[in-house]
Amino acid sequence: MLEARGLMVFYENMLALNNVSLRVREGQIVGVFGANSAGKSTLMYTLSGIILDKKRKEEMRGGERISVFGELSYQGEDISRMKPHERARRGIILCPERRRIFPESSVLENLKIGAYLATPQQAKQTLDFIFSLFPQLERLKDRPGGFLSGGEQQMLAIGRALMAQPRLLLLDEPLLGLSPQIQSVVIKAIEEIRQEKGITIVVTEQYARPVLPIVDYAYILENGAAVLEGSGQQLLDNPDVKAAYFGI
Repeated sequence: MLEARGLMVFYENMLALNNVSLRVREGQIVGVFGANSAGKSTLMYTLSGIILDKKRKEEMRGGERISVFGELSYQGEDISRMKPHERARRGIILCPERRRIFPESSVLENLKIGAYLATPQQAKQTLDFIFSLFPQLERLKDRPGGFLSGGEQQMLAIGRALMAQPRLLLLDEPLLGLSPQIQSVVIKAIEEIRQEKGITIVVTEQYARPVLPIVDYAYILENGAAVLEGSGQQLLDNPDVKAAYFGI
């Protein structure tokens, strides 16, 4: 479904992604794990095309120079230079790190904002699915997003991404700052999204322990490079992964 070959991203002279290659097959949940500054968000920006938008904006204001190299194909089509809104129309949707909801808009308004690529029927069906996935959001649908808890905001961010009708959903650190109980809710939701909607998912996380059991395949990033890969079970059984990410 998606294949990246030799992705390299420089911020001025800093190498953020170093020759990263990965493959995501249709229907999979693929995990990307690494410490802070390992390159996870840069990878997600590159897959979604947002890195090209950031590059253009920096050039316009004479700011930080961003250089992007490598090949990226999606469903057999080269999308390396495709703009982010064009990728979104093809079903590549990013749920960004730190939620980035609209705090003054209600839960329902936030979700409707996400439906810009959906038909009215798709929007209704997806809204029903989101409320079954996260019943809290239906009870809070008239509450401003800024008055939600961190966990509720994360549910809203995932719901908003689902309203855009993804075929490939990119979840950037969806467990960040959440309690173990809410992490479990989000992990269960990720499994249901794949099972019920057939959506392919790439999820990044700093801490592998909660996510590894549900992924089909995973990559470990260190200093912008993919240093290890394998099935979720292979990485669970790897002593180096246990030492670095499980503390055992």
